[in-house]
Amino acid sequence: MRSSLFDQTNLELQSEQTFALQNPQLLRVHLGGDVLAVKGAMVAYQGQMRFDHEKAGSVAKLLKKAVTGEDISLMRVSGDGEVFFASEAGFVHLVELTGDGMSVNARNLLAFDSSIAWDIKRVQGAGMMSGGLFNTTLQGTGTVAIHTVGQPVILECAQQPTYVDVQACVGWSLGLTPQIVSSMNVRSMLRGGSGEAFQYAFHGPGFVIVQPSEWVPPPTTGGGGAGGGMLGNLFDG
Repeated sequence: MRSSLFDQTNLELQSEQTFALQNPQLLRVHLGGDVLAVKGAMVAYQGQMRFDHEKAGSVAKLLKKAVTGEDISLMRVSGDGEVFFASEAGFVHLVELTGDGMSVNARNLLAFDSSIAWDIKRVQGAGMMSGGLFNTTLQGTGTVAIHTVGQPVILECAQQPTYVDVQACVGWSLGLTPQIVSSMNVRSMLRGGSGEAFQYAFHGPGFVIVQPSEWVPPPTTGGGGAGGGMLGNLFDG
């Protein structure tokens, strides 16, 4: 059988690295220890694998998930072999945490080392009008895999104020504390709003990740955003 489908670029990557990009839209994880992944992100695996629901870990975190509606249902993947993750053909980026952390929109999260601590945080100033915005924080040492709709841009926030639509914001460095600002006035409210009524406002040492697409806001309260000293293909020039 002959076909360009069998070109080397489409054959399985041979690597002993735990996290590696099979291609720009597909993550390959070579298991040596457990990893946590978003439920529904597994597209294939080879070897002997076990997939278990990952509990919140504490009553407080469980309550946060229930109250906020933050859609981060995780599974613990263990075993011996390779497992492949993807989500809606999004572009996959690997971020190496080195004792620092980032805040991520749950809809952009794919997988991460099980040693990394995670929690659900409410964005400061996000009230009922902005949908009660929440996001997932990741902190520690290890690899985080995120995906973006399209190729993202990294904006530094130290030199000047930076404003990002809440549905286009992928994440930010934990050193930043975003505020919620509104471009909506009474007239736009009466006309149904512009769709860009609320933005995250950042100013200070750190970065924010923006994708060239906006998620459709969830019907109930939830959503999120996300965020130095990190290395990874995300920051390649």
